[in-house]
Amino acid sequence: MIHVLRRNWWAIAARGIVALLFGLLVFVFPREAVLVLVLVFGAYAAVDGIFAILSAVLAEQAHERWWTFVVEGIVGLAIGALAFFRPGMTAVALYTLIALWAVVTGVIEIVAAVRVRASIANEIMLLAGGVASILFGALMLVFPSVGALAVVWLIGFYAVLFGLAMIAFALRLRAHA
Repeated sequence: MIHVLRRNWWAIAARGIVALLFGLLVFVFPREAVLVLVLVFGAYAAVDGIFAILSAVLAEQAHERWWTFVVEGIVGLAIGALAFFRPGMTAVALYTLIALWAVVTGVIEIVAAVRVRASIANEIMLLAGGVASILFGALMLVFPSVGALAVVWLIGFYAVLFGLAMIAFALRLRAHA
């Protein structure tokens, strides 16, 4: 694992830079960030639904099972429409998904940090990123009544911290190579 990480340190640095930039943009445009997040998600779900229906047509032409693609496509189109016509409700659902994603990502990062630690002495940046992810997700789940604007600020703060941790980890990897 350490060999792959060392060889691709630049990808980890890029991940950190993107997270850092994202976090800074959220601080500059917090209200817009909520709406943009919901609309981008809605567009993705709708486009995914269209491609699922296209897959159903292609599967039917090949005399293969197609109905599951149709169901998937309809669900994607419905969720996309919901995001555009009911962004508030979609924001609540995304809020919950982001919280769960942060917790799961944090656990995975801590496991990876423990494995990497055997090869890089005193490596705590990946561990710090994992702990930050879990704390962020847990706070979101424990305090769900927090307003969308506060969540955006938390997302921005998390993204900045996570970005800095990933950049520092990437630079350590590069130096270790």
